Amino acid sequence: MGGRIPSQFIDELLRRVDIVDLIESRMTLKKTGVNYQALCPFHSEKTPSFNVNPEKQFYHCFGCGASGTAIGFLMEHDNMGFVEAVEELAQRAGLEVPREAGYREGPDHGDLYDLLEKASSTYQGWLRNHPERERAVAYLKQRGLSGAIAAEYQLGYAPPGWDNIKKTLAGTDTKLADKLVLCGLLTTKEGGHSYDRFRDRIIFPIRDARGRTIGFGGRVMGDDKPKYLNSPETPVFHKGRELYGLYEARKAQRKLTSILVVEGYMDVIALAQFGVRHAVATLGTATSPDHLEKLFRVVSEVVFCFDGDQAGRDAAWKALNTALPLMRDGREVRFLFLPEGEDPDSLIRAEGKEGLERRIGEALPLSEYLFRRLQEGVDPASLEGRSKIAQQAEPLIGSIPQSVYRDLLRQRLNQLVGVEVAVASPQPQPGPVQRPRRSFRPKRRGGDLTISLQRQAITILVQCPAVVAACEEGGGLSQRWRMLEEPGIPLLAELYDRVRGDPGLTTAALLEHWRERSEYNALRKLAGSELAMANDPDALAAEFIGALKQMEGRYDKLEKDLKLEEQLRLALERQRSG
Repeated sequence: MGGRIPSQFIDELLRRVDIVDLIESRMTLKKTGVNYQALCPFHSEKTPSFNVNPEKQFYHCFGCGASGTAIGFLMEHDNMGFVEAVEELAQRAGLEVPREAGYREGPDHGDLYDLLEKASSTYQGWLRNHPERERAVAYLKQRGLSGAIAAEYQLGYAPPGWDNIKKTLAGTDTKLADKLVLCGLLTTKEGGHSYDRFRDRIIFPIRDARGRTIGFGGRVMGDDKPKYLNSPETPVFHKGRELYGLYEARKAQRKLTSILVVEGYMDVIALAQFGVRHAVATLGTATSPDHLEKLFRVVSEVVFCFDGDQAGRDAAWKALNTALPLMRDGREVRFLFLPEGEDPDSLIRAEGKEGLERRIGEALPLSEYLFRRLQEGVDPASLEGRSKIAQQAEPLIGSIPQSVYRDLLRQRLNQLVGVEVAVASPQPQPGPVQRPRRSFRPKRRGGDLTISLQRQAITILVQCPAVVAACEEGGGLSQRWRMLEEPGIPLLAELYDRVRGDPGLTTAALLEHWRERSEYNALRKLAGSELAMANDPDALAAEFIGALKQMEGRYDKLEKDLKLEEQLRLALERQRSG
């Protein structure tokens, strides 16, 4: 459903989400006093200048100037849009995102989601009630799946025939039939005739992060080809970005720490039935950068599970090459190779949950697998072998963004080959724009270092919204400062009133009210600037009240000067008339 997200919900969301937990799920933070610190993920540096303030719920890098809220971090770090970032945080907090009526933001595909949900319900109903369902039920029982796990993953059945779903959902309505084509349930042939895409198959609904059905996978029950058939690309389904079972895994375990990537839908469901609830599968494609970025938004560790044959090793090497440019400090990738002839489904039935978890615990770290693979077929004791290892390793390690992890891999390579190998820096990747360093500095006026009172007051208010409550105690100030006709006064007054109306606002929540305003970037920079009394709320309140009183004094002086001017004018007029 389209619609603007209410600002009150954003406030509540930012109260519930801890920015430290969010950022720590993507990188390693170290507590330093009241803040947390790390190497900045938005620019290369060797000394940490990236700070996260849990009280303000705000991050700021003193090196490149990157700063923002939990929403802003997801937008910049994970390349999300605003709505996607809010939905991600809402899911972490267990909230449903509300929408205001009468506002549309981008294309509204609500009708497609509705059709896909109806199709899923129809397929599930056919698995329970269709006259030809026994073959499908027998197949699922033969695969060892329980009715409970089939219901949880909403498994269904598409019976034989060319127009079962078409007749059920569209009937003779050609416009509805066109919508079914658009969302991938029907396919067309020459002449424009449409027919069911999924026929005589077990149906696996594919759900997005919000639990909405966005597509389907269909598996044959015999030896027909293709064994698996997925929905085509549609306005709501992109198989290179989606992962089967991720929604179910996050629903089963709110605090996921690791995700196991397997090959098939049946593997995901069989593992879940045996209590391994953190498995996902790609949709008939190799793991893509989009897949990995989506996983790293949820966990810091990804374990790839592959068959132990040559095809499995080749797929693992491809996954390693995909992962290297995405590796940052705090992220971990490991590789689990199964015995030949086994898959996760068969292995967990043979060894149980404990046996599979033991194997997962012994999975090879990316670094170990990388250097094992580089040494295959070469003699690391010979000059020629070490030279070949260095030649193959240089571009691989060079594809990793600058980080401690990259430096450690290079150090390991140097130890292996016996000389220091120069590793080229990776090519810049599309992503957040690096900002020049901009710090809060006073302006020079006539030899004295001063800053505008308005800017000083706005900076304090944004960094410590609680100063407004201090002003309101005992009846508050006279508010005469609002009557100054100077730059910054209207913004200061609006900020003041926003906080007065909701005293619990954090820096992050206050900034989000200005995200779509022209002043947002300026406020964000002020929120990240350094104040001498930054860790002393009482000193900040005193400084803020002092600034407002000075503005009131300035207004009083202007009023006095205007009165004097008026008195002089009247006196001159009387003198002329006399």
